[in-house]
Amino acid sequence: MDSAKTESKHFWGFPLSHFSYFFIWAIVNGYLTLWMEQVAHLNGTESGAVFSMMAGISLIFQPIFGVVSDKLLFKKNLILTIAIVGIFIGPYFQWVFMPILHINAFLVAIVTGTFLSFILNGGVSVIEQYVQRASLANGFEYAHSRVGGPVAGVVASLVAGRIFLWKPNSIFWACTIAAIILTFLLLFSDKVNLDNAAAAAGDTSDSLDMKTVLSVFKLKNLWVLAIFYMGASALFDVFDQQFIIFFKTFFDTAAQGTLVYSYMSSAQTAIEFCLMFPMPWIINKIGSRNGLLIYGFITCIRILGSALSPNWIWVVGFRLLAGLEMPLLLTSIMKYIAGAFDIRLYATVYALASNFAKQVSVFIFSTVAGRMYDVIGYQHTYIIMGIVVFFITLFAVFFLKKEDPIQAGEVEDPNVKAKVEAASSTDSRE
Repeated sequence: MDSAKTESKHFWGFPLSHFSYFFIWAIVNGYLTLWMEQVAHLNGTESGAVFSMMAGISLIFQPIFGVVSDKLLFKKNLILTIAIVGIFIGPYFQWVFMPILHINAFLVAIVTGTFLSFILNGGVSVIEQYVQRASLANGFEYAHSRVGGPVAGVVASLVAGRIFLWKPNSIFWACTIAAIILTFLLLFSDKVNLDNAAAAAGDTSDSLDMKTVLSVFKLKNLWVLAIFYMGASALFDVFDQQFIIFFKTFFDTAAQGTLVYSYMSSAQTAIEFCLMFPMPWIINKIGSRNGLLIYGFITCIRILGSALSPNWIWVVGFRLLAGLEMPLLLTSIMKYIAGAFDIRLYATVYALASNFAKQVSVFIFSTVAGRMYDVIGYQHTYIIMGIVVFFITLFAVFFLKKEDPIQAGEVEDPNVKAKVEAASSTDSRE
């Protein structure tokens, strides 16, 4: 058995796990609002309270999950707990949501927000960092596994609308089925080459103590990365929140704008899917730090270009850049954290500098941007956003430190390669 075969048998479960998890994510984020409006009959304020609680509670879960993940390393206790809790999405919305709603609308927002945040907003960093570490140990590219995410989004968009029209509650039972599949994949398919774990993912034989965990806050580079993420990545999301409203202003009718927007979104997803395959090779060539900086400047160009576009054709062209941005960001950030920080603190750094900082920033910028849209309009707001992203990225150019290419997985570690070849030789003799 050759090296590629040894690695491949420990690969295919991970993209399927990504697919199962992000299928749940796509269903909830795509159809929960519609379900709460048409089935639960919540008003906009009450529905907004659910999403606010999801975002707010995640700020508690994310740092805790980061520290716990770093202590567990390749143990699946936490990731399995998240998957098992996901199995109860169907029963919760079928039998629990409405009785709690009849007691108090604010109470249902707290319970639902906490429940979904545990699985999604808080749990996503647990899933992501586990697969990233497994990719280092097993010798595959994280981005190749992450392809399961956009595929899940496409499948969810094709399936969820139809089953929602059939029976609205069925979308949540689809999440339950996906969570069951995820649980079985974690138990029986997602294997890690533990012989390679120490060399590829760092020596974690000693359990982390709180002093080591807290030392991450003293790292200048953590704060530089957090500032970059709060500026570039958070504004990426804020820009997209009400983009469809801005886009429709270029058309005579809202229906025409919505139709073109749907085609544009499909094309963006297709580009994102295709670029996930070569992106690891590209990042390995240019370096993950450079990948992050290029992402920042492309985001700046997309925002400013949209603001200054004379017609919808130009807007579509700049929008399609998002298909490049996501593979660039997802691949770069995973490799960069692995290569620029103590690998033992990988999940903690990822949770704090990426998810936590981004959630705080999105919460602040969403309110500010919404007000600016009303006061100065979309074009002027986008120009200000683009300028902010430019200066944040320029700041990162000077202060974001270079990663270790071997630790980041950009250059093959000769020690890991030797171990894999030795394991392959042993398997072939057997």
